[in-house]
Amino acid sequence: MPIAKVNGVEVEFEPGMTVLQVAERAGQEIPRFCYHERLSIAGNCRMCLVEVKPGPPKPQASCALPAAEGQEIFTDTPMVKKAREGVMEFLLINHPLDCPICDQGGECDLQDQAMGYGRDGSRYAENKRAVEEKNMGPTIKTFMTRCIQCTRCVRFVTEVAGVPDIGMISRGEDAEITTYLEKAVDSELSGNVNDLCPVGALTHRPWQYHYRPWELKKTETIDVMDALGSNIRADAKGAEVMRILPRVNEGINEEWLSDVSRYAVDGLQRQRLDKPWVRENGKLRAASWDEALGLVAAKLNAAAADRIGVIAGDLQDAESMKAALDLFRALGSANTDCRQDGSALGYGPREGWLFNSGLAGVENADAVLIVGANPRTEAPLLNTRLRKAWLAGKTEIGLIGEQVNLTYDYSWLGAGSKTLAKLPKAATDFLSKAERPAIIVGAGAVSGPDGAAVLNALGALAQKVGVVAAKDSGVWNGFNVLHSAASRVAGLDMGFVPATGGKTAAEMAAKGALDVLFLLGADEIDLSKSKAFRVYLGSHGDRGAHGADVILPGAAYTEKNGLYVNTEGRVQMGFRAVFPKGEAKEDWAILRALSERLGHKLPYDSLDQLRAKLFADHPTFGQIDYAPGSTPTVFDLAGLGDGGKATDAPLTSAVATFHLTNPIARASVTMAECAAVASGAAKLAAE
Repeated sequence: MPIAKVNGVEVEFEPGMTVLQVAERAGQEIPRFCYHERLSIAGNCRMCLVEVKPGPPKPQASCALPAAEGQEIFTDTPMVKKAREGVMEFLLINHPLDCPICDQGGECDLQDQAMGYGRDGSRYAENKRAVEEKNMGPTIKTFMTRCIQCTRCVRFVTEVAGVPDIGMISRGEDAEITTYLEKAVDSELSGNVNDLCPVGALTHRPWQYHYRPWELKKTETIDVMDALGSNIRADAKGAEVMRILPRVNEGINEEWLSDVSRYAVDGLQRQRLDKPWVRENGKLRAASWDEALGLVAAKLNAAAADRIGVIAGDLQDAESMKAALDLFRALGSANTDCRQDGSALGYGPREGWLFNSGLAGVENADAVLIVGANPRTEAPLLNTRLRKAWLAGKTEIGLIGEQVNLTYDYSWLGAGSKTLAKLPKAATDFLSKAERPAIIVGAGAVSGPDGAAVLNALGALAQKVGVVAAKDSGVWNGFNVLHSAASRVAGLDMGFVPATGGKTAAEMAAKGALDVLFLLGADEIDLSKSKAFRVYLGSHGDRGAHGADVILPGAAYTEKNGLYVNTEGRVQMGFRAVFPKGEAKEDWAILRALSERLGHKLPYDSLDQLRAKLFADHPTFGQIDYAPGSTPTVFDLAGLGDGGKATDAPLTSAVATFHLTNPIARASVTMAECAAVASGAAKLAAE
């Protein structure tokens, strides 16, 4: 490898690196505003100036200068120090210096670098310019007078999000960042520009003036708004989670986060269930835990085993589902299901319901067929990876299903499930000619009456074109199921599906099917025909609680420790940031208390004991942070579904409204505003 000297110390570096990267490899801190590792190089803030020999006798921008063999790089000479002070002085010429009221105060790059690299005063005595504020939508609050034109926001929405809604207009003193025609930023990732902004020109509108960073207690945990399992940090003040920020995980979310994962946080405070309720004479009234559990136990004991059932919701942790499964199996019931959408998945090898290539690994595919999915709304951060591969020019993409804007070009091959049985030659050719072909099937495609037929057809297609095969370079497994529910893979892994003779979720919801129906956070299933005695255990007063006869208040995902398995089969640990609201308790503890009243006491008294039982029964749950796609395996694609004939019903996405996918999001005021803007119900000023 080539070698350069940084302040007299020799450093090896990889060809193609910039001077800034080489200096950081040597342990030298280089200040910057416009440079970002995941965005293209702009080179316009000039804060990263260094002295380089051989070269002209003047400071040079290290972010845009390629490193070369034999270079000498100096980061702390008097010339460099004076140049950085001059740049900082220019950057502060028009800055309003309103740190006491700025939401960025305390975690502002401009503050930090002004202290570290700036002068102790300004020689500028002219009037400061002012810039009109912009309306960029419900998630972005603008103070454009603070803007230093680093263009990070412009490059992010253009390159990563793929929606060029932000740009720079005018020149010189009149230059400013704006959205065109005062249009809201039309992206599911808009909140990331607030993280990227180094000065406070763009801040988080929903959290404006709510907190100071040093007041917050920070907890690293896992997001449950989709099935990717994004790594997040929950920042709490007292008993309230004030904000959600992304953590870096190169294998899952890189350092980005979707708007629902970030801004649905205010839904954790609204429409909460904080005490038990029982229905009397058609009306709910508050009750004690003793009364509520006693009533549920009496109803379950009075019903026959084949007349009781449990449905698990989309946000559940693995421990609560394990406790529910153990309890209802002990009661003799075969009616257990975690698939509210009627998915045909859950039988056969585990690889049959996983995203086998891995979220990062899908970037290595050179041909991708998307079936019945809209990655932009179901998994926005997966969509950014597909866009990245497409921009690199190494991936060809085809789509079967609804035609939507995915932020990259694709070949549309058909809308219905029958398309899979008789694919046009061009469709099979682009997969069979690829070295690493991949199929991404959405949860919507394998749900409903055509689910089994779609799975069968996909298995046959995957075998035909070599989607799962041993190659010279190793095993390639490109069969990928994109789930939309955070709890789904964990439920399928532990067998939370109907046992022999058991009823599916849809069958349990039918009229006269059951006497007692237990809903474990299940809010996405239509129960209008069910006349069963309904018990709801959950955190929010959403659809599942509306017709319940007994309501047991549970904990939201930020209020409990729990295991979650993402769509690629990676087990991750979530941690409690705040305590449950009011009299609410952790879900597994409620089920443990209920089991004692039923005379079928569950064999664990603590979360650790429950996890030990879970790991013993299902060893995959003990493989924390292990992605099966890192060691791909060949598996039998035949018989993924149990037969059935395709009806050519259109294959649609499992996510109809991106901002309102679960009880927490539906309780969020911010998400309601975002949904209104996205649907066109709320118009911005210039539209």
